[in-house]
Amino acid sequence: MLQKIIIGYDGSPQAGAALAWTLTEADRTGAPVELLYADESPVWTPIGDGSSGPARPESYVVEVIGGMMERAVTAARRTHPMVEVTVKTVRAFPAPALIDRSRRARLVVIGARGHSAVTDLLGSVSSAVTAHAHCPVVVVRGDAPAAAPVVAGIDGSGLASPVLDLAAVQASARRVPLRVVRAWSPAAGIGTDGRQEARAVLERERGPFDALVTLVSDTFPEIKVEAEALVEHPAAALTRESDTAQLLVVGSRGLGPVRGLLLGSVSQHLLRHSACTVAVVHDTLMRA
Repeated sequence: MLQKIIIGYDGSPQAGAALAWTLTEADRTGAPVELLYADESPVWTPIGDGSSGPARPESYVVEVIGGMMERAVTAARRTHPMVEVTVKTVRAFPAPALIDRSRRARLVVIGARGHSAVTDLLGSVSSAVTAHAHCPVVVVRGDAPAAAPVVAGIDGSGLASPVLDLAAVQASARRVPLRVVRAWSPAAGIGTDGRQEARAVLERERGPFDALVTLVSDTFPEIKVEAEALVEHPAAALTRESDTAQLLVVGSRGLGPVRGLLLGSVSQHLLRHSACTVAVVHDTLMRA
């Protein structure tokens, strides 16, 4: 039985774009789709006299939320009749609900923003889910051409191989080129003349990168693989790559000085500034 693609759906335009991406992916892979609505309104809330009462009538969940979800499913079945689409509504905050469902998912897909009151923190939802999910998380952004390449942004961490695997599978399925990018941050060394020295990628540094590129080329001979090793801050390099890509695949953490954070600085930056859809490969299985 194929694992589901779980999409966080709240009826917003961003969720609509995420649903369109998800249905295309499901049509290509045969995976079933589950639309998850997380109702963050509490079941009970204090009222004026100090007692508690229902936050809103249960009919709201049935009629308003249920109606919205049913319309989404009807439209999905009309445009993608071969995709199995189901709905699940839970009383929970969106991030914990998606993280929980990710334990049994193939992918979790969310829009860049939604209706949640905490979305302006970019949340809280995107950052928390990409940091803690138990499967890759796709944050849908932009509207790239179908012929645009898939880009894998890797470093020297253990996530490089999983990132490359997902990116190669996506490029192969879309029949587009795969670009593999490794960026080394510039050094701040000062030469004998007092000027800042240019940073060069050493052969011993590039060796493991070239080996990974060779491996993915041999494993996926049907796709064109391009590789670029450069000296530039990774966040800047990958943001620029996103301008001409349809999908950017990165790891949730890297080798930088902030690797102890829930989500690495490069991934955080791309969730906010990427021009295209971003897939984040987490390290939950590696830490298990």
